[in-house]
Amino acid sequence: MNSPIKILLVDDQAPFREAVQAVLGLDSRVEIVAEAANGEEALHRSAEHRPQVVLMDLRMPVMCGAEATRRIRAVHPEIRVLVLTVFDQEEDVFEALRAGASGYMLKDTPVPQMVDAIRAVAAGQTYLQPAIATHVVAEFNRLSQTGLLSVEERHRASQLSRRERDILRHLVRGMSNKEIATALNLAEGTVKNHMTCVLDKLQVPDRTSAALMARNLGLG
Repeated sequence: MNSPIKILLVDDQAPFREAVQAVLGLDSRVEIVAEAANGEEALHRSAEHRPQVVLMDLRMPVMCGAEATRRIRAVHPEIRVLVLTVFDQEEDVFEALRAGASGYMLKDTPVPQMVDAIRAVAAGQTYLQPAIATHVVAEFNRLSQTGLLSVEERHRASQLSRRERDILRHLVRGMSNKEIATALNLAEGTVKNHMTCVLDKLQVPDRTSAALMARNLGLG
């Protein structure tokens, strides 16, 4: 039996943390190993407990969720951040994704869907609720129309191999690593290794950022 996914829960509202602890405590696949009331505490708890996934609120005192996400990802790139918030404004979504969040969902998400999101993010995938994904698609379209890639970004993209470009094309279509592996007749582990190289070459923090750049390169 696989060990439960270790979670750090970050939210400035104690009653909400208690509620999430109660409902997620009923699922043996996940385990909240620590809590934090603001972004600064989240940095300390991340270093102390090394969770696999951080459930991160955005608007908190002392340090906001986006800045905490940026710092956690810089120091502990293996830790995934899944935003859990009441805010679905476009600027909040993209600030979180630019900071390195691997997913974004709202606090009214049903518990089974929340667990699915945690598991997906822990597995290295990106998770966006349909309503949030609409914002991302709109940004894809905007970027594809404006073509605003810097010379440096285009230089990075030129370093991609043919196989890496193929993988990016499938990523833009919203496919998971497993689906890409099936489509390209590759092992899922091989796709994961290629994806790591893609993120490194493009110098982007996550799959969503890579997909945005790929769309602007005409790989959609």
